[in-house]
Amino acid sequence: MYETMVLIRRFEEQAGRAYQMGKIKGFCHLYIGQEAVAMGSIGALEERDYVVAAYREHGQALARGLDPDAVMAELFGKVDGVSKGKGGSMHLFDTDKNFYGGWGIVGGQIPTATGVAFAAKYRDEEAVCLCYMGDGTVPQGAFHESLNMASTWDLPVVYIIENNRYGMGTAVERISAETDMFKKADGYAMEGVLVEDGQDVFKVYDAIKTAAERGRKENRPTLVEIRTYRYRGHSMSDPATYRTKEEVEREQRKDPIQRFTRWLVENELKTEDELKEIDARCKQRAKDAVKFADKADFPPASALTEDVYVDWPWEIE
Repeated sequence: MYETMVLIRRFEEQAGRAYQMGKIKGFCHLYIGQEAVAMGSIGALEERDYVVAAYREHGQALARGLDPDAVMAELFGKVDGVSKGKGGSMHLFDTDKNFYGGWGIVGGQIPTATGVAFAAKYRDEEAVCLCYMGDGTVPQGAFHESLNMASTWDLPVVYIIENNRYGMGTAVERISAETDMFKKADGYAMEGVLVEDGQDVFKVYDAIKTAAERGRKENRPTLVEIRTYRYRGHSMSDPATYRTKEEVEREQRKDPIQRFTRWLVENELKTEDELKEIDARCKQRAKDAVKFADKADFPPASALTEDVYVDWPWEIE
């Protein structure tokens, strides 16, 4: 769990540098500062469970076990990427890991996750679907429609609001009269849970573990608000001038990786030297991913017409 959080941090740092060098095109939303959310929540899942994310999903992808080489290659738009170079930063996808995106449209992932949960229930899989979204997604109509359907139809889905306090540059209190996002669950007769300290990986894990079990055993949805903080701007093109330097420094003192580091040392589970070795290993792994992506090929022009339609098995046709 600790090593994956460190890998996410080092991977994102390398992705940021690659973007500044022009190797990553288009949008790129870094996950630095929110590592405890991805690791704590996905760490509470079982292999058969599903994950549907938004566009700031590099952290969830790595936490779910996607190959760092393939993820970085996707950011570079290379054919060896998890989406064959066609998805880029916002559309990571790996069905082998039950990881269904990566969605570039705000709120577009929520109906999909609701449908995935419906399919899991229909097939008696005893699986749950995690659906990630930012606080800026909550005013979208798809959010409310999906929660209503999930509660009405008793679907095994956990909706996770990663409340990092800003939707792009807009503060939460400017988009919602009710700033306690988890209370939105009341209107749909479902459980609403608040993880006030989302920088504590164990608190995130405990909350999602309980919600996931509710989904598997009772086929009931849960809305979980996890309060966290992103250190970088909304995207690589955002200078984040709407925040003060003092605010960012104050939040960085709650850094999830540093807190985990202290906990491991204080409980004599790891030595400082061992943790430094883990960090060095993760730094090298992230650098190796960049080298892999650099050497990979871009998709050929003929690939434009591939993966447009699904090849249905004959029994479905």
